Amino acid sequence: MSRRRLVVLDVDSTFIADEQIDLLAAHAGVGPQVAAITERAMAGELDFEAALRERVAALAGLATSAIDAVRAQISLSPGAGEFIAGLHQRGWPVGLVSGGFHEIVDPLANAHGITRVQANRLETDDDGARLSGRLRGEIVDRATKADFLRAFAAAEGVDMADTVAIGDGANDLDMVTAAGLGVGFRPKQALAEAADVVLTDRLDAVLAVLDR
Repeated sequence: MSRRRLVVLDVDSTFIADEQIDLLAAHAGVGPQVAAITERAMAGELDFEAALRERVAALAGLATSAIDAVRAQISLSPGAGEFIAGLHQRGWPVGLVSGGFHEIVDPLANAHGITRVQANRLETDDDGARLSGRLRGEIVDRATKADFLRAFAAAEGVDMADTVAIGDGANDLDMVTAAGLGVGFRPKQALAEAADVVLTDRLDAVLAVLDR
């Protein structure tokens, strides 16, 4: 068995096959315009925070029941469930960090025994029935993701050299380059160039790399 590792995964297009904001936007009737912004943001062409706020603003007035509908639409990336099970079997800490939303990510994490999660939070109107088009609290951006990795490693007593960060887009660059092993999963070009390992098939292929 290889040494103890700590693993942090991005969520959208990494742990899951979907983009949360795009699914919400489809329910709001603004899917194409929001998806175009998402694509440019993940390619590193736009400032992530500004792009996120613009996309969330387009969701203003959407019934919060759409969050449940989106959660039901989510599909895991190939091998994601097996990957998390393999990490648990090895006793390695695992966390999720997302530019998406706690309201969607937390139930996914709970279903897979993942207790360390950081994401954004959607604001609702006063009666909680509709989205306000704004976010609550600080934005999870690329710097936040790297900070999450470092704080998680420190809390678990794992050296940064033994950390693994997995993502797909420009928003994951800081944590992927900070980790001992940076993995690009079906990555955009900017991340593919920075990652130590690039995988395009199944997420659980990371286990074979770690067990060498």
